[in-house]
Amino acid sequence: MKGLADHRLWRAFPAGRILHDDDDILVIDKPWGLATHAPEKGRFDDVASWLRAHFGAAGKSDYLGIHQRLDRETSGVLLFSRRKEANASLAKQFEGRAVEKTYVAVVAGRLPERATLRHFLREGDGRMEARPAQGTPKRGEQLAVTLLRSLTRKSGRVLVELSPETGRTHQLRVQLAALGSPIVGDATYGGAPGVRPLLHARRLVLDHPRTGERVTFEAPVPDDLERGLDVRPAALPESTAEITARIVEAAQRRFGVVAEGDTTALRIANAEGDALPGISLDLYGEHGVLSLYDVLDEATLARVLEGATSAGLRGVYAKFRPKDASRLPDTRREDVAPAAPLAGEAAPESFEIVERGVPFEVHLGDGLSTGIFLDQRENRARIRELAKGARFLNLFAYTGSFSVVAALGGARSTTTVDISRTVLAWAERNLARVGAHAPDHVTVESDAVGFLDRAARKGERFDLAVLDPPSFSTTKKRTFSAESDYADLAARTLKVMAPGGRLLACTNHRGITMSRFRKMLHEAARLAGVTAAQVKSLPAPADFPPPPGAEPHLKSVLVTLAK
Repeated sequence: MKGLADHRLWRAFPAGRILHDDDDILVIDKPWGLATHAPEKGRFDDVASWLRAHFGAAGKSDYLGIHQRLDRETSGVLLFSRRKEANASLAKQFEGRAVEKTYVAVVAGRLPERATLRHFLREGDGRMEARPAQGTPKRGEQLAVTLLRSLTRKSGRVLVELSPETGRTHQLRVQLAALGSPIVGDATYGGAPGVRPLLHARRLVLDHPRTGERVTFEAPVPDDLERGLDVRPAALPESTAEITARIVEAAQRRFGVVAEGDTTALRIANAEGDALPGISLDLYGEHGVLSLYDVLDEATLARVLEGATSAGLRGVYAKFRPKDASRLPDTRREDVAPAAPLAGEAAPESFEIVERGVPFEVHLGDGLSTGIFLDQRENRARIRELAKGARFLNLFAYTGSFSVVAALGGARSTTTVDISRTVLAWAERNLARVGAHAPDHVTVESDAVGFLDRAARKGERFDLAVLDPPSFSTTKKRTFSAESDYADLAARTLKVMAPGGRLLACTNHRGITMSRFRKMLHEAARLAGVTAAQVKSLPAPADFPPPPGAEPHLKSVLVTLAK
């Protein structure tokens, strides 16, 4: 299967975002959610990488000179040089402050119609700090000057225009916060909850490096800034075209996930985190899986399905997810998970996707789950990196995806534990795909507690383990609730870990905060009588952004035991 970089969503950089392109300069309207350039070697989650791929595929020079940068979450006008001969003029203008820049932002609070903001800025503890510019700056302080003009006021929020006369780190964000009117979505500086800091580079004025003509480039104010002026709860768009647009924009922010061409499944829209409340959309090759967390009327559902197919999906399966799906006696009911797609063409009953080159079997029309939890992609990569020479234990293993990557990472052995013989057979097929077979790679049909108790009695030890239980489950012997039983289950797991061993602990329980989860794991170490040398919180994957002001649904912590 071709990589998703060939999918119509990412094949070319969006034509509508190219504001100007000639032999000397390229000017784009940068989407938010992508860095200006790769933060480190081997990463491609940036617009420069996408543009190079875009021009290379068209048989054009992929040269891009970088003269300005916008933060990952900032949208708007961004300029690159297209030939080296243009660099000297552009560098002189940017470094000499001869380039005029204008931004717009949505803030909460009161602001004057016009003002000149003057502050002394200095680096603080993980953020910039500002004080009014009176007298002379203290050691480590820099003067920041910004011209402010209020444009639109609504419901206690203001769309402001900002023209910085200096170029300091986080200048606009920290100056607005110092006025008591931080940018909406800017959690670092106390902004009201939002999907992202609502800051947009609207205009850029400079001398063209070849002709010397003064030229102006503008990027329209994006829809999310307009929506940010409204304090009412977000709602699904009322038009199919707008639903399609939000899906496409969300997918484009995932370019870094698909850029290397070795991943064919990811989440392309994640509910409130992508301004599509109540729904999420996963892509498996050319087909989509739509999860619905709210009850939609027939007309709205039809618009969502049409929006998904219009975005380029060949067929769309639906999963109607109840508040507590883990308590459902049968997740294959037609009213919960229809076996056929609700829009477009059907996918094969089972087929193969790849994740960073690793193959996995998926079934899109067989119950609520598909065979792989896409939100664990980064954790699977971590396990693969840590697995060399390790005795690996995979609890609540489902179809064994963690065991597959551990085997590929060079694990000495893998033990895959689940109570369902059906999913263990699936896990065995996944392991066989990468050449992992018994006796070094085994599956065990058992509930986790029973297995752990037997392993402890036998003195078995593991160097690396994954514990990712459902929020709630019931077996013939016991009932498990993450809220009340996770610490005990983690303690049982830690008891069978070797000194220096690592436990990747995860929970999707929305009622358990990361802070509380970490406390559970510290308590687990105490109950197990072991010392945790490190308890490290891990970030959520980029394609699962949390709702505004909320934590990610997946909490992951890597516990490393003392040797």
